[in-house]
Amino acid sequence: MRIAEISSTPDRRRASPVTAATSAVVSNHSTALTQIESTIKSLERHLPAHPLPDSFSSELRLALVQLTQLAPFPNSVKLQVWKLSYRLWNTCVDLSNASTAKISEEHAKLRQVAAELLYHTADVAGIPSPAFKAALFFYKSGLVWYDLRKFDLANNCFEKATDLVSNIEISSVSDEEDRKLLLDLNLARSRAAWEVSDRNLAVALLNRSKNVLFGVSRNYNALANQYLTFGKTLLSVGEVSAVNEALKLINDALELCEKGLRVVKRTEETLNLKELRLKTLRFIAAAHLQRDEFESVLKCVKVLREVASGGDNHPSLSVMAMKAWLGLGRYGEAEKELRGMVLNKGIPEGVWVSAVDSYFQAAGAAAAETIKGVFLGLLDRCHVSAGAAIRVVNRIIGNGLSNGEGMKVRANVVTELVTDERVVAVFDREGAAKERTTMHALLWNCATEHFRSKEYLLSAEMFEKSMLYVPHGMENRSLRAKGYRVLCLCYLGMLQLDRAEEYINEAEKLEPNIASSFLKFKIFLQKNDHDRAIAQVQAMPSCLDFTTDFISLSAHEAVACRCLPVATASLSQLLNFYSSGKSMPTNEVVVFRTLVTILSQDPANETDVLRYMKQARSRLSEIGPDLFFGKSEVGRREKNWFAGNAWNSGVRTGQVKNYELSTEFFKLASEFYGVLDDGETEGNDVMVCKSIIMAVSAIIAGEKHRNCTLLETEVRQAIDLLGRAGKILMSGSASIRQTDDETTAIEPNFFFIYTWSSFDLYSRLSDTSAQQLSLVKTFASSNSCNPKHLLQIGFEASQGPRSNPEVCTFAMNTCLSSLLASPSPDYPTVALVLRKLISISTIYKGDTEDNSITEIYKQAYRIMVGLREGEYPIEEAKWLAMTAWNRAALPVKMGQIESAKKWMNIGMELATKVPGMHTYKSCMEDYLAGFEKKFCGQDSGKNRTQAVS
Repeated sequence: MRIAEISSTPDRRRASPVTAATSAVVSNHSTALTQIESTIKSLERHLPAHPLPDSFSSELRLALVQLTQLAPFPNSVKLQVWKLSYRLWNTCVDLSNASTAKISEEHAKLRQVAAELLYHTADVAGIPSPAFKAALFFYKSGLVWYDLRKFDLANNCFEKATDLVSNIEISSVSDEEDRKLLLDLNLARSRAAWEVSDRNLAVALLNRSKNVLFGVSRNYNALANQYLTFGKTLLSVGEVSAVNEALKLINDALELCEKGLRVVKRTEETLNLKELRLKTLRFIAAAHLQRDEFESVLKCVKVLREVASGGDNHPSLSVMAMKAWLGLGRYGEAEKELRGMVLNKGIPEGVWVSAVDSYFQAAGAAAAETIKGVFLGLLDRCHVSAGAAIRVVNRIIGNGLSNGEGMKVRANVVTELVTDERVVAVFDREGAAKERTTMHALLWNCATEHFRSKEYLLSAEMFEKSMLYVPHGMENRSLRAKGYRVLCLCYLGMLQLDRAEEYINEAEKLEPNIASSFLKFKIFLQKNDHDRAIAQVQAMPSCLDFTTDFISLSAHEAVACRCLPVATASLSQLLNFYSSGKSMPTNEVVVFRTLVTILSQDPANETDVLRYMKQARSRLSEIGPDLFFGKSEVGRREKNWFAGNAWNSGVRTGQVKNYELSTEFFKLASEFYGVLDDGETEGNDVMVCKSIIMAVSAIIAGEKHRNCTLLETEVRQAIDLLGRAGKILMSGSASIRQTDDETTAIEPNFFFIYTWSSFDLYSRLSDTSAQQLSLVKTFASSNSCNPKHLLQIGFEASQGPRSNPEVCTFAMNTCLSSLLASPSPDYPTVALVLRKLISISTIYKGDTEDNSITEIYKQAYRIMVGLREGEYPIEEAKWLAMTAWNRAALPVKMGQIESAKKWMNIGMELATKVPGMHTYKSCMEDYLAGFEKKFCGQDSGKNRTQAVS
């Protein structure tokens, strides 16, 4: 605001003497004043659009310092300084009014310079109330600094202004503007002290201001309003001590209003005080409410409602009264207050919603029904915005996600509220698209929380109601489809599969995608409709947004539901994508391993297990072990799993006599074990060898089980397989296990199985006797050889059309030597071997090898010599004695007397070692004596005749 220029026209009769007397003094000040005036002129020429430079205030302050050094001043100089001060002030006002920018600090400095000019010449003569005018400049400069939040500078100005008027008697101040300035200065200083948190000074200044009210209505109003402002600020802090202090300040404000109403008599002047009194009472009620003094709140409200002129109908009264009743636990009275708000058209939506929030928090779930009724009543009474409906719904469901009946009550109220036609109509109005989206999101989020809490029924209801706020249109098809999908999930959670299928079908009509396809798969899975579930998995790749993650997820779901055929189909479908080279969610080897694990749970699936393991072996060959199994320890474990599973499957199928599958499994095991691993080639060779031996054994066992004969090509293939095992055995990389600690060695039984199988296969081919004998000799010389194995080989070589007496004889002789070399020979087995040797020699050599047979009998006799009675099997000993005696029959018939006597003597000698053959021995001796008498006598006569001749 511009300040009128000072008009100084002193009396001419007195001007000349004054001028003459003071001209010399004025000339000493002219330099400083000229500098000030020059700067002011430059400032007057400054364009308002440009920011003020610092040079103006700097030049003026420098000139002011020079001027103050020349004090005291003659009155003419003082008058000139006042004119320059007013001129500077008005220039600042003009620049401020012409500029749209915020007042700068430079502007505030210029105004303070104008005030400082007056401060040093405040005792000027000829100007009425110069101290108040100078104080006014400082007051207004302080306000500018206050607005710039430079509270120290502002307070400095206010204090200088106070100093200028402090020596003036208050009672002598009669001018209304001067009186107003005294109050404004105190209030300004109080506000500045409050801003720098000097509350004690601020309150003290307010109390001091009570002395400068002068019975003016405006002054009472201003001071009471300042008390109220400070009280409101403290109320907003919320601390107990702050609330107590706030209540004291607001009571002071009320006291001032009451005092002002008693002092002021004019009706028009009391209106503002009465309005401020009502406002103050409302804040007193609010303070009591914060202190939980509910009775005091109700008293304040009662006073406010009973005042003259029909009472105070401020919207906050109903809210505070309701909260007070709630605090006292009188919910019925609180409900009356809440319902009364519906009738008060002056209550803003925000206040009403805040009241709803308070009532709901205090009354709990029981309040939900009341709030619904009140809100619907509000809809009937007046126009309610969609935003208000959103806030009400948000209040109801905001804290309603805890467990228990309260949650269900809230959810039911919300569903009834949002499905009301009047509420839906509010959101169908033009321009409510944003609020409609917000309501949909609010209900959707609430439904989501219920879903996470597994309250599927409440969740489904909320999702259904949220779709009321999704407009029908092409742009919202995706959102509606999403709603149908989550409804499908809710009913899946409740196992209402038919309802779930209905919703997912609707979703698929609106937006066919992989999510809908997967949910249909889940439904079929839950219905145990395996065929449709498999068909759905196979149809998934046709979706535009298909990813292989969903096939993998389908397999997991099927495994969790124990639907193994569906899991198998899903994993098999997943395997089809690995050959394309795309990035896959799971390693291929894991899929194969899972498939084999699932199929292995049912023995009827062994054929499928073999098929997928062969497929895994094929993929291993295509991409290599590092890519298929992985590297380092992970790859080693995967390889060992497949190899070990193939071995176990071979054993399992062999035990149930499914030798064809057993053969294939052992072949696969040998191939998996044959995959080279870092530092484990020896262990692998051992398992490769064992797997091959078991595979060939299964081939031979299968032949016997089917009672058929292997083709020559099959025999040769089996021999080739065993050839690989033989190379490993003979290479030294696979030693024969001697103790249980040798985990990488081959068990002795496997060497025997290898030898036995090889012998069996070679026996089917012609011209392989030498190979058979060499094979058995190699085995016999090994550490794994034992008499039982040789005995078995000997029996095998002596039987059937493919017998090999040479191998049989060697095996039996070696077996006999091994048995006799034992510290405690197994004589029953020795007897069995001797009998077999005698039989083989008799069958295949006949009488041409009589000496070899004789040697066997003699060896038997030597074995029995020195044995305890019964240690050698008696029946076998009898058999030896009887067969040796009976062998004399043919030579007797043939006239081979010496040969006959030899066998008779062997028989008699053996009989002497057999208990229970004494009778036979006597007969033998008698027969032998008669035989010798008869045949030996004839031989003598013939000899004599020949001699005579």
